[in-house]
Amino acid sequence: MAKKTENKDGSITIQYYRSSIGYAKKQKEIVKSLGITKLNQTVSRPDTPSMRGIVAKIPHLLRIVENS
Repeated sequence: MAKKTENKDGSITIQYYRSSIGYAKKQKEIVKSLGITKLNQTVSRPDTPSMRGIVAKIPHLLRIVENS
């Protein structure tokens, strides 16, 4: 399950930690729409309910990580 952490600036960091090979095309499109191109890549996105919903759609591929 994705961890629910929040930055001070209202953004979340999403990590692509598992390959989408063998999964549905729609799930691959979600990963691509987030601007993720490589495995283990992290991106920052606004912390909105819609963004959390996107991550919740594919928790087996994406996770929300803590910032240090």
